[in-house]
Amino acid sequence: MQDLLSQLNNKQREAVENTEGPSLVIAGAGSGKTKVLTHKIAYLMQNKNVKPWNILAITFTNKAANEMKQRIENIVGEQANDIWMGTFHSICVKILRRYIDRIGFDSSFIIFDTSDQKTLIKECLKELKVDDKLFTDRAVLSEISNGKNEMLEPKAYMVKYANDYRRETIGKIYELYQTRLKENNSIDFDDIINYTIRILTENPDVLEYYTEKFKYVLVDEYQDTNKSQFMLVSILASRYGNITVVGDNDQGIYSFRGADISNILNFEKDFPGTKIIKLEQNYRCTGNILKTANAVIKNNEAKYDKKLWTENGEGHIPCIYSGNDEYDEASYIINQIRFLKTEEYFKFSDFAILYRMNSQSRAIEDILRREDIPYKIIGGLKFYERKEIKDIIAYLRLIFNTSDNMSLKRIINEPKRGIGKTSLDNIAQISEVERKVYV
Repeated sequence: MQDLLSQLNNKQREAVENTEGPSLVIAGAGSGKTKVLTHKIAYLMQNKNVKPWNILAITFTNKAANEMKQRIENIVGEQANDIWMGTFHSICVKILRRYIDRIGFDSSFIIFDTSDQKTLIKECLKELKVDDKLFTDRAVLSEISNGKNEMLEPKAYMVKYANDYRRETIGKIYELYQTRLKENNSIDFDDIINYTIRILTENPDVLEYYTEKFKYVLVDEYQDTNKSQFMLVSILASRYGNITVVGDNDQGIYSFRGADISNILNFEKDFPGTKIIKLEQNYRCTGNILKTANAVIKNNEAKYDKKLWTENGEGHIPCIYSGNDEYDEASYIINQIRFLKTEEYFKFSDFAILYRMNSQSRAIEDILRREDIPYKIIGGLKFYERKEIKDIIAYLRLIFNTSDNMSLKRIINEPKRGIGKTSLDNIAQISEVERKVYV
């Protein structure tokens, strides 16, 4: 155990050894927060004799979860496989597969992706005779997602936005959308956490099982949590109160997708007796980069002040260039690449160009092609969004869940079977009549 702790600096060690009660770790960029989380889990198992299945570790991406699991496995071995570790949604899906029948779904439910959601929304717009030019599928889905992030069910949503014509209309679409989802034995991404919370709060036996099971709860990137995620971890940690969250209020930039920075700012109020530990030593950056970052961060109206520092060298001074337009910016970038390649013998593969929006790539690509510089765009159409892949998945989903009308519609003519639009409309009409008779 001494070897495990000897790899940590003083503040990291304090965060690891503080196992009982609520703990807020304010972790600056590059300060070793993943190391703290992995070592704390290993410390709980090796020093506190905590069983791995009594530990819940939540991250925001599968990649982060896999990295953390691999690090823990390197320390404690195969016991790491018994830890409940994953994203909020993957953890909740495990619970839903076992208990979703409590809210009227079958355990073979499927999760609609964005494409499925848009298709269903278009059907709802058509059924309600709503103008899809005024209410686009994308805008409606965004508003429904916001409502779900606020944990507003359709009727509550309509009550909150009464006398707002646009939102009242979206509320009706939302209500029909949820009805059609359930008829398909399907849920969407935003339902996953909300339905888990509903099951926990409506079923005392399920609540008792999981609050007893998870004696220690650890959450990464806590500044990015929304209302439902806060509610979930509060419920799961309610029995023992051993909750550790790691985050940085200065990196809270995702409010546009539902993140609520007040979750981290109010943590010590929501969890009385909180121990606050700040990780300020940076292992990733050079001194001049940190000086620049600190100069920007100090202007934040932050509750938790911190100043990042490093034992690394000073490094190059960061450079800021303000271009006249997007092509001026692109030309400057390419000139810098040419200069560094010539003067410092870098290869083209040593460079990465980051941009905020996909639309910004056009100017950069134009200049790269003009200068005959090879490049590769990272991203584009994802594997699971390709038509042939979605068709195969639709077949598999329909086999697994025979109530999945969305998948049936997708593949009923893939490959072509001579089933025209009229036939499909007649089938849909008969289905609608049958549903009204038997529901």
